[in-house]
Amino acid sequence: MKIATWNVNSIKARMPNVLDWLAEATPDVVLLQEIKTVEENFPAMEIEELGYNCAVHGQKSYNGVAILSKHPLSEVSMGLAGDKNDNQARYAEAWVEAGDDSVRVASIYLPNGNPVGSEKYPYKLKWMDRLTKRASALLASEEPVVLGGDYNVIPADTDCYDPAAWANDALFKPETRAKFRTLLNLGYTEAWRTLHNETHVYSFWDYQKGAWQKDNGIRIDHLLLSPKAADRLAACEIDRAPRGKTKASDHTPVWCELRA
Repeated sequence: MKIATWNVNSIKARMPNVLDWLAEATPDVVLLQEIKTVEENFPAMEIEELGYNCAVHGQKSYNGVAILSKHPLSEVSMGLAGDKNDNQARYAEAWVEAGDDSVRVASIYLPNGNPVGSEKYPYKLKWMDRLTKRASALLASEEPVVLGGDYNVIPADTDCYDPAAWANDALFKPETRAKFRTLLNLGYTEAWRTLHNETHVYSFWDYQKGAWQKDNGIRIDHLLLSPKAADRLAACEIDRAPRGKTKASDHTPVWCELRA
């Protein structure tokens, strides 16, 4: 089973690129972030024509996540528990019904948290605590679980083109990275890093200052696997091709493959 995560930075703006990539890469499951639309405006018809079922947790103009699957979806839930006042669409979860290949997935759009001196950074850290609580509960189920998304976390200096330039950024702050390690220490495997020892490989390049052309990027899109999913991990790659297309998202897809 091939499972991908991709922050598309507006499904409407990237639709031609998304459809092209779905047709070319043929992932079984795609976890989308920052779709920036409500459910009724999500282009489900075009995606369903490629053989996907869609579960959408949308929000007008901001945020929004979705799960696309070539297999039936059940136990679909939207939103992350722990804050009844949080109405941002950042989390969607579902069971992918694929027989012996079945897996629970979640599409995650973790808050950016900038500027650090504002209320946005405490919100980010509290959101990470809520995610950790949910991730812990999922481990207790002993199911294969893949938590994929835009984590807005640069795990290490080598996941960034210039650590000094990001030192005071919410994505790079020690408190952020510590909470990401707490999540991993529950028992999750970060799929790309466990199979790769290369450094300075990225999944995001800003639109500013020729970042893509200079390869000035950061790695913030991750697939975290529970032990039963990690046991099936066969491959994990970052597909740079979509970032080089016209009207590209500033993120590019990351995918992993699980053995049957």
